[in-house]
Amino acid sequence: MINYIKGHGGVVRFSSILKTGFHPDSLAALVKDGKVEKIARGLYRLSNFEFASHPDLVTASLQAPKGVICLISALAFHEATNEIPRVVDIAISRSSRSYKITYPPVKFYRFAQEAWEAGIEKHEIEGYTIRVYSLAKTIADCFKFRNKIGVNIARDALKIAITEKGVKPNEIMQYAKICRVDNVIKPILEALL
Repeated sequence: MINYIKGHGGVVRFSSILKTGFHPDSLAALVKDGKVEKIARGLYRLSNFEFASHPDLVTASLQAPKGVICLISALAFHEATNEIPRVVDIAISRSSRSYKITYPPVKFYRFAQEAWEAGIEKHEIEGYTIRVYSLAKTIADCFKFRNKIGVNIARDALKIAITEKGVKPNEIMQYAKICRVDNVIKPILEALL
């Protein structure tokens, strides 16, 4: 079983262990011996394993496979903010239930279906795929949730996205229309340009 976990990047779901044919008692013995540790509900990793980059994003994504990394967490991923996320921000559709995640700390945001589906990018981190909103979509989302995260964070991210990251204003406006914040972003964009 150790080789199976190593072969899957050091982290596996309990369900995949069962599907492979391993008995739950084998996993329990490895946990008891300290070779494997439970990091979250249904998620196990080798005791000496640590993700090299973005460990919280990968761990949260494994536990919320339909969720999308958003807002400050997405800004940090795209290196478009000086803010250090205290929680992993995850977008879910209004119709879905939120996941029960104890580690890492997670905050869920409910998005309308059209806004939730728009601008999703898939990124590989050490063999695991995480879903993150594009930087342009993240900017629009930050203005949508400006009362929860702070308007200054959204303004600073907009400035960084255009001046340093090369994001086109019309791309931001495309997502701003979907998120219904185009009237909020347009004057700020005009002042920047």
